[in-house]
Amino acid sequence: MPWQIRQQNFAPTLFISRPQNTESISVTGACCALKCAHCGGHYLYKMTDLATIKTQEDVKGTSCLISGGCDQSGKVQIMPYLEILKNIKGNRRYNFHTGLLSEIEIKALAPLADVVSFDFLGDTDTINDTLKLNKTVEDYANCYKMLRKHCAHVAPHICIGLHGGKMGGEYEAVKVLKELGLEQLIFIVLVPTPGTEYAKVEPPAIEEVIKFLTWARQELPTTPLTLGCMRPGGKYRVALDLAAVECGINGIVQPVRAAVQKAEELGLTIKENKECCVL
Repeated sequence: MPWQIRQQNFAPTLFISRPQNTESISVTGACCALKCAHCGGHYLYKMTDLATIKTQEDVKGTSCLISGGCDQSGKVQIMPYLEILKNIKGNRRYNFHTGLLSEIEIKALAPLADVVSFDFLGDTDTINDTLKLNKTVEDYANCYKMLRKHCAHVAPHICIGLHGGKMGGEYEAVKVLKELGLEQLIFIVLVPTPGTEYAKVEPPAIEEVIKFLTWARQELPTTPLTLGCMRPGGKYRVALDLAAVECGINGIVQPVRAAVQKAEELGLTIKENKECCVL
């Protein structure tokens, strides 16, 4: 059924992203006030600190992911750095990942943003327990609506299993996004990360993830769906990537070789880019 839906609504193409040309930049360095259970600031250490960039020539990528650590309200304090980011942009495209901004902040950001990636959650308990935020699904929905109102391209992301490896709100998130409108949707999967509160949890059961992706393809028959960069490795990744192709996913970031081979066997043409999957 999901494969048939894909065939009916999309060209026979699998888009592959290998984002080696997108430089990840943190405006806060390694600092984050939230210490979310799944991240704990761990991933900030892998990003380039904006403070080390002085000129356009200091930026290595042909595009940039601009993010950073959040404050206690769930936003990346991007506003003080907009002029710097404008000065070093050049001909690059920017993908901003900034959390819960106000409408005033979104209006200021919009002229500089080629894409805004927005983590969307459909469960208030997950927001409270995992992200350590006193926010609700309605807060996320309101921010998403404002982003769509003022920004040219908004790419919502859903992290499967974000509540300690358990499914919690993923189906609701899709339903809300469908109601609010979306041009694409990125799925990522919880990766238990050393040094975090969730270091020893199990990722969501692969069967549950595949079931959800199958349902999402049916629920969003004409929306491009992508399996994003964050997902467990090893046998889990192989099984997930193979299933994603058969579920009618339109794009995969850094797919395993077996998934590419499966796509070709099913008659899909492979198209690759070397930047963020939303760019």
